[in-house]
Amino acid sequence: MKYSLVASLILQGSLVLGTRDLQPVHFKAPSALHFRDIVRNDTYDFGCRPIAHPTEDGQFTLHALLTESQIAHLTEEYEDTDLSIHRPSEKRAAAATAPIGSGDRFSGGTIAPIGLGTKASGSTISSILNVKEISSAVQGLVSTYGVTTLNLPYKTFNGATQFAAYVGAGTDKSQYHLYLSAGVHARERGGPDNLIYWISDLLAASKAGSGLTYGKKTYTNAQVKSVLAAGIVFFPLVNPDGVTYDQSSGSLWRKNRNTKSGSSGDSIGVDINRNFDFLWNFKKYFDPSEAPASTSPSSETFYGTAAASEPETKNHVSIYDSFPKIRWFMDIHSAAGDILYSWGDDDDQTTSTTMNFLNSAYDGKRGPVGDSAYKEYIPSVDLTNIKTAATAAVNAMKAVGGRSYITQQAVGLYPTSGASDDYSFSRFWAKSGVNKVYGYTMEFGYSTNFYPTLTEFNQNILDTNAGFMDWALAAISVGLT
Repeated sequence: MKYSLVASLILQGSLVLGTRDLQPVHFKAPSALHFRDIVRNDTYDFGCRPIAHPTEDGQFTLHALLTESQIAHLTEEYEDTDLSIHRPSEKRAAAATAPIGSGDRFSGGTIAPIGLGTKASGSTISSILNVKEISSAVQGLVSTYGVTTLNLPYKTFNGATQFAAYVGAGTDKSQYHLYLSAGVHARERGGPDNLIYWISDLLAASKAGSGLTYGKKTYTNAQVKSVLAAGIVFFPLVNPDGVTYDQSSGSLWRKNRNTKSGSSGDSIGVDINRNFDFLWNFKKYFDPSEAPASTSPSSETFYGTAAASEPETKNHVSIYDSFPKIRWFMDIHSAAGDILYSWGDDDDQTTSTTMNFLNSAYDGKRGPVGDSAYKEYIPSVDLTNIKTAATAAVNAMKAVGGRSYITQQAVGLYPTSGASDDYSFSRFWAKSGVNKVYGYTMEFGYSTNFYPTLTEFNQNILDTNAGFMDWALAAISVGLT
């Protein structure tokens, strides 16, 4: 059934974000199902993923970034219906976004970053890390605390050499069980910062024999040491080409900068988070009514030319081979205010083992949420374990300062294919002899608020760092092997 979409356009304010003239808006409707048709259109930009948020008045909202022509089209096509579209208030539209750092505050890696968890309450960080500083900050952790870095095997389209780092469990790579990545989507500002400052807090607190404080959440030194002992691998900047471009252009750029499929405008780039080898060929695997990714280079969710066609994806995957006992994975994104867990291709079910992503009998049936044609199998013990850690992280994030966060299955309003979190979990069944990995996506901040204000940027650090702590502590409690 096709639901009606747009009843009115409320002209409360306008915010042109960067050169691409995208407007932040939100749809409002009586139920999440009212959004089903619109999210199937891969020409619209719903941020990291389209998520319906319940409101206090019993309605649901869906945030998006649209051009003026898209807004006009939707307004005309769906007027006099039960779904409305709203712009942000003038106050939010006029708010200044957090600045990008200039120069190198870590002096080529001779100075270590200092996180908010080891600073006095009310302390702030003055700006978002630029691309050079992300590398320099990690080098500061190397020189100050002995963190080890690892150059990854593939250079990006623009020639960048990528690196990961690891800390806490010594030199034996088989003793590393936690893996976190950030900066997959270029415009989601603050993701690398959140991760780097958390690592710096752990190391500083461990060295000082102290605990950590994030808003109203506190952690003991014993908890700090237990998280480090679990062995942490971190890939702080998955998409350096895209982040470099976004920071220089302010264009809300999401993808990488590969020009092989398109050389101008929005046709440049691949969505790295639709490029992983999990049901990547969605035209084959999914119901034709669904659009879990896009074959169009101009789409924000363009899936690339093949599974793992992109060097950033290959580098991300190579970490599992280098650290074979990784058990828990977190990919850091914004902006929606949630933690997502597997699966993202369809509803979870725990009873039919044959109804799984490897079974070709279900090709062409996956994707539609709420139907009985297909639901993705997940062992009940895994579902319990995954939910336990997700709930712990969300509760910690909410406790920091009262922001609203939720946890939910990644499929949400519509399915995804080729995503990093599902890939991590799927490897156990798709590749013989590998470790089982529980995969998550954390989306910090507010929906489609990719360029936070300075206050929001600092609050994001507090929220995510508490979330990382409780997620890691829950992982340790559930089991690392």
